[in-house]
Amino acid sequence: MTDGRVADGRVTAGRIAPGGGWRRPVEALRYRLLREINSTVHGADLNLERYDRPPGDPGLFGPDSVVWRVHGHPAGMLVGGFAALMLQSLHPVAMRAVAEHSDYRTDPVGRLHRTARFVSTTTLGSSAAAEAAIAAVRRVHGYVRGRDAEGRPYRADDPDLLCWVHTAETSCFLAGYQVFAGGAKLSGPECDDYLAEVAQIGQLLGADGVPVSRAGLARYLAGVRGALRATPEALEAVALLRAFGRTRRERLAVRVLTNAAVGLLSARARRTLGIHRPWAVRRLWDRPSARLLGAVMVWACGLSPIRAAATARAAGTPAVRTDAARG
Repeated sequence: MTDGRVADGRVTAGRIAPGGGWRRPVEALRYRLLREINSTVHGADLNLERYDRPPGDPGLFGPDSVVWRVHGHPAGMLVGGFAALMLQSLHPVAMRAVAEHSDYRTDPVGRLHRTARFVSTTTLGSSAAAEAAIAAVRRVHGYVRGRDAEGRPYRADDPDLLCWVHTAETSCFLAGYQVFAGGAKLSGPECDDYLAEVAQIGQLLGADGVPVSRAGLARYLAGVRGALRATPEALEAVALLRAFGRTRRERLAVRVLTNAAVGLLSARARRTLGIHRPWAVRRLWDRPSARLLGAVMVWACGLSPIRAAATARAAGTPAVRTDAARG
């Protein structure tokens, strides 16, 4: 079986290799899972043009960057991504903007596809593709404005609000990797490297004060803690998130991932959201279940076609390009 072929810049269905015995049904199952995973996360067609050209372009980071390591871990990113959405919902203004201007209630799958495309493009895409994705988001943010529950005006392009969204997301990605990477988890200095590298994306989006080290991250989260609370909109969004899925299998997978995501949140965040899962359940059931699901995904998908295309494009180029300063 092939893991997918590239035709006209799209990932298309690979074919099951001929053979008998137990291999054929196992390979058929693997192919079916591969197709379902790609369809759920990326949509029906996965266009590789933003990843496979021009030759010699490392993109914003490059194959040897810590960002590529963290964002290339399936279980860590999926669990971290769900945790990020829960954490982000606790900022009343950010949640208000999402509730008033996002289609997450009516088109959650489309929103998932757009989010996954943005993260993969800015991580693994060519420099031009990454910059275009960031510019597109900035254009949308320019139109998003309204008033919070107290009647104060807000704008989606507010630098402080952008800093919160970026920091909540990337801190959860990092936490997810550290929990699920096993023996490949990052050292302390490598965690600082990740935060410094990925800060580029937040800065290019217009965020101010993006943390670029563990110490800076701890200071930022301590400073913003008092502003966080669970509004009715936040509780609704988290409930919809935990029930997400078009099929029974998708809903089961999402429940496994969101249960594990709860374990990445602080005790304060869990209490605020009203989510109570005992320590033993989180450690002895939720995390092993997510690890097993991640292993199944790796078995089904093999080497990500996005990662393969980006690696080939960047071959022989400098590993990391970052202007972020540590602090």
